[in-house]
Amino acid sequence: MLFYSKEQLELFDQKDESRFESLEELKSIATKCQRCALCDQATQVVFGSGNSNTGLMLIGEGPGADEDREGIPFVGKAGRLLNKILEAAEIEREDIYITNVVKCRPPGNRQPTINEMKSCLWILAQEIKLVNPKIIVPLGSTALRGLLDPNGRITRMRGRWFESKGYYFLPTFHPAALLRDEKKKLPVWKDFLKIKKAYDRYLELKSQDKEI
Repeated sequence: MLFYSKEQLELFDQKDESRFESLEELKSIATKCQRCALCDQATQVVFGSGNSNTGLMLIGEGPGADEDREGIPFVGKAGRLLNKILEAAEIEREDIYITNVVKCRPPGNRQPTINEMKSCLWILAQEIKLVNPKIIVPLGSTALRGLLDPNGRITRMRGRWFESKGYYFLPTFHPAALLRDEKKKLPVWKDFLKIKKAYDRYLELKSQDKEI
C-alpha cells in the first residue's frame, strides 16, 4: 500500500489540468522560482529535457555539478552511465523525457530536504501533466519518496510496478548508486528490460491508435 501525501496526489490528478500551454512556458516560470533557498547557490535552474510527447518519463533526484553548469539533466558521470543503460535497452534518449524532483543543485550534491522537495513538486506536477507519460521511472530513493511513498525504501520497492490514476511506475536505483556499488547493475538492467517491454507495448498500441 502506498501512502501518498497531498502534494503527491496532486502530481497525478488528471482532473487538474495543466496551468501552462507548453513546457517552454513552464520552463520560463520555473527559471524564476524562488520558493526555496536552493536557487541562492545554484548556477541555474535545471529543467527537464527530451520528447514532450512521450510515453516514458525518467525522474531523478536533482542536478549535480555538471548539470548545474550545463543546465541539462543527467550529463555527468551518472548521466553517461544512464545513456549506456538506455542504449543497451534500445531506448533512444531523445525519444523520452528526463527530469529531476528538484531543479536546483543542493550544495555539495546532498539529498534535498523534504521542504525543498515540496517546494519543487509543483513544477514536476506540471511537467507530468504536459508530457502525460504512461510509464514513469523514479530513479533512486529521493524520486521514490517524492513520487510514491514518503517513507518508501528503494531497496524494497525497486523492480515492482505501481499504478496510480493511469500512470505506471517502476522504481529502480539511481545510476549514481551503480557507480558506488556495481552489484546494483544487474538489478537495474533487469528493471530496464521490464521498462523496455512496457514501453514497446505502449508504442505498439499508439501506432494502432488503440487506447493506451
